[in-house]
Amino acid sequence: MNITEEYLRSIDVHSVLPQQEPFVMIGSLTHFEMMTSTTETKIDEQNIFVDNGKFSAAGMMENIAQTCAARIGFYNKYILKKDVQMGFIGAVRNYVVKRLPEVGSTITTKVDILEEIFGMTLANAEVMANGEVVATAEIKLSVRSIE
Repeated sequence: MNITEEYLRSIDVHSVLPQQEPFVMIGSLTHFEMMTSTTETKIDEQNIFVDNGKFSAAGMMENIAQTCAARIGFYNKYILKKDVQMGFIGAVRNYVVKRLPEVGSTITTKVDILEEIFGMTLANAEVMANGEVVATAEIKLSVRSIE
């Protein structure tokens, strides 16, 4: 299946995430492969994780988790034709924030899946703003069906 960026951008992210406003921290899914996915998000001053004109470290961590969730949600909904699953952060390791992105900037978040087993996903994540890496982390997520 050839999944283009244009096709991915046409999908409302609310359809692949269990979260709803005001807690949606990604703008669009821009790349999907089984082991790598990318999202893009414009930082809006109304975002609940913006403080003093900057997107907080907590906001970037939620953005990373939702990038993982969008990957799983897209796969379930558009490939397997199943329901979206709820995800939970199981662990975060080596979370490094180099700088906080400013309001108005666009961040790109990439997750590379290291392992998936028994409903657990281990991934490396990288958040970029203006071509610069602003945060990195290892994240472990657990998923289950929404009932």
